[in-house]
Amino acid sequence: MICVFHVGGSSFSSQHSTEKPVVVTHCAGLSHQQSFLYSFLFNKSYFLFSLSFPPITSQDWADDYYYEYSEEYLQPEQNNATYDPCQSKPCKNGGVCEQHKESYTCHCPMPYTGTKCEKVKNTCQKTSCNRGDCLITLTPPYYQCSCRHPYKLPSCIRACSPSPCKNGGVCLRNRIRSKFTCQCPESFRGRYCETGPEDCYEQDGLKYRGKVSQTVQQKTCLHWNSHLLLGHSFNAFMEDAENHGLGSHNFCRNPDGDEKPWCFVHVNKKVKWDFCEVSSCSSPTTTAVPTEPPAVSKMPGTCGQPERVRTVQRIYGGSKAAAGKHPWQASLQNKVWFNLFMPRGHFCGGVLIEPCWVLTAAHCLGIAAPQMEVFLGKQHLGRRESHEQRFDVEKIIVHGRYEERHEIPYNDIALLKLKPIDGHCAVETKYVKTECLPDSAFPDGTECYISGWGATETGDESRQLLDARVKLISQTQCNTRRAYNNDVDENMLCAGNLQSRGADTCQGDSGGPLTCIKNGSYYIYGIVSWGDLCGLRFKPGVYTRVTRFLNWIRTVIKRESYSPR
Repeated sequence: MICVFHVGGSSFSSQHSTEKPVVVTHCAGLSHQQSFLYSFLFNKSYFLFSLSFPPITSQDWADDYYYEYSEEYLQPEQNNATYDPCQSKPCKNGGVCEQHKESYTCHCPMPYTGTKCEKVKNTCQKTSCNRGDCLITLTPPYYQCSCRHPYKLPSCIRACSPSPCKNGGVCLRNRIRSKFTCQCPESFRGRYCETGPEDCYEQDGLKYRGKVSQTVQQKTCLHWNSHLLLGHSFNAFMEDAENHGLGSHNFCRNPDGDEKPWCFVHVNKKVKWDFCEVSSCSSPTTTAVPTEPPAVSKMPGTCGQPERVRTVQRIYGGSKAAAGKHPWQASLQNKVWFNLFMPRGHFCGGVLIEPCWVLTAAHCLGIAAPQMEVFLGKQHLGRRESHEQRFDVEKIIVHGRYEERHEIPYNDIALLKLKPIDGHCAVETKYVKTECLPDSAFPDGTECYISGWGATETGDESRQLLDARVKLISQTQCNTRRAYNNDVDENMLCAGNLQSRGADTCQGDSGGPLTCIKNGSYYIYGIVSWGDLCGLRFKPGVYTRVTRFLNWIRTVIKRESYSPR
């Protein structure tokens, strides 16, 4: 359709007062009436159009329009383009951060790898050290061989050439030419005469820097930079390794504050740890193990401050906990043997929140207070430790709404009132401290700690206190059909890993703490309650949510502290 238009007077003007009507004089294919209607609609639309927008000759209006519509609505990403992900220096171990809009890439120096250069690449994968161990180094070619006794470098085949004996020891070749023994001068000992008369440790050996490299079982220690230790918490590449005395050697050390220096060994294709054959500098003396703590009035007004925060390699998927790392951990024990299901000894965990108060799970408490005892400061269940503190239980207080439905414990929380000794309860030491009660919620995804003496991957319970890291899981994720199908209520929380087998708490850890950290202080955020087996996909551990019971905890402690016995 072709139409002829005529504008009265001059051409279109930009001022409303001089607008001229537009007349459609003729449209091919349309009647006169249709052409008139088309002319009317055209002028109506043009009139509305001219009222909707101000004249574009105004520069001020043009600037405002561009700002409001172009910058704010059309290109909002340019307003928020100031975020620099490299500003927080996410790359570790000398990695270089390269920004990509709102993400980044870490370029790692050898032998480091990982998204943040936090891992060490196994440079020994394509290397054979024959009868020795391959070590990872920080200089090219980023590996070297360390020969097992009696073999020597460079091929780990020959013995006595060069001599492996130290401190003047003489290498005596055996009839079998690959074997030898070191004849040590007086006062020196060890397979290589490496241990001198002054090679001993003070106290627990935390600062021991001697050269003993043999365990009490006569096994040679692995080097701390061995590729076999990459998956373990303690190795030459850990943070502050130098401060712990770890490096490119296999000398015994005590980086986790255990009883004495120790090291890793390789036995039957497995990495294990053992104490070392190194003597204490002070002659052995017999000291009485205290059955009661020294008399003091109360603990200082601080909580949640552990002695140290490091671990070593098994709780399910867990690690051997450093002495003093979880000083609020309590062991609930039976005084006598009841039956196969309740033998004498440890049966549940707990957490010290006040000198006379231990928080635990209600489902643990199937025995009377006089039949129970609580141990604080323990690391190993199989031996008596000089730093442990033992208390009888004066009273058990279970939450009034605790119940079990379909094998699920609800409101699973209880308090144990310890019986004072000489007018006081727990005494703060390096190994015994209180943990803080939380004052607010921690966000989902927060990394927290679990600790206890529970089941391990082998199905056995651990005699050594263990710990592991877990992440808080949202209530929505935990209640999906593949997980717990809405069985987790608002008084519970989940922590662990939904997608893969990983760290988890098991039956022996019931009542123990789920600890989260804020501003350097440790808070009891959950109490180990229940779960489907251990470490399964989509079946994380379920914990009592402590923040839901703060009023109850404080009310009970206040009431019982002032009530007559």
